[in-house]
Amino acid sequence: MRRLRALTEVECWARCYGSWDPTVTLVKLEPRRPRFETTVSGEDIRRSLEARLDARVEDLEADLDTAEAAAEAA
Repeated sequence: MRRLRALTEVECWARCYGSWDPTVTLVKLEPRRPRFETTVSGEDIRRSLEARLDARVEDLEADLDTAEAAAEAA
């Protein structure tokens, strides 16, 4: 098929999507809620998480030592 002229953007849009429909309206979104100030920073949360993870490792090591001592005693 040979084109006689280049199509404009409007013509391409009309061919692909059809004509504009006057019943289509934009949905209005409700505004975002305001953010509140926090008393804790992200760095404080990270340090707290690291401390909790380290405590878990120490507890697991202590449990392992206890289990090994009980196995040797038996």
